[in-house]
Amino acid sequence: MDRIPELRKENMTAEQREAAQEIVSGPHARIVGPFLAWLQCPELARRARAFSEYIRFRAALPRGLAELAILVTGRYWRAEFEYYAHARLAREAGLGDEIIEAIAAGRRPGSMSAAESIVFDLCTEIYQNHRVSEVTYRRAVDALGLPQVVELVTTAGYYCMVSITLNTFRIALPPGEASPFPE
Repeated sequence: MDRIPELRKENMTAEQREAAQEIVSGPHARIVGPFLAWLQCPELARRARAFSEYIRFRAALPRGLAELAILVTGRYWRAEFEYYAHARLAREAGLGDEIIEAIAAGRRPGSMSAAESIVFDLCTEIYQNHRVSEVTYRRAVDALGLPQVVELVTTAGYYCMVSITLNTFRIALPPGEASPFPE
């Protein structure tokens, strides 16, 4: 059960309505997921929207690699809504079902490209060790370049914030959707 009161125009402050309008008029196009919570603090919602728009729609990191990082992050935090939403986006970005299902099950996917393997390893090390080994860091920089590694790490960090927001405020899956995690 969501811990956030339903947002309707008639129960929103003027600031909340303005922030909501900024969100829906941009590439996000709707208010779902963490924005339901963040709109309780309109200025936070505005700033999160701007950051999210860069991470999701303007970063140089290839979309499929970003979605892979988001799935690893969502699985780490067991953020059902995040995983549910980004599994579809990952498929659209070209990630195969085997990769998406393996991550949901908490397993290393068997068939990944070299770049996907690097992203998976880097994100996994972040969550398991709270840092990245020199070997993994060098592999990532050599394959992606430093700017894309910065975007990758920042994407993971942003989606940690998204995941803990979703989990804390119990943002629910759409009606009729089952948990993406098979446990």
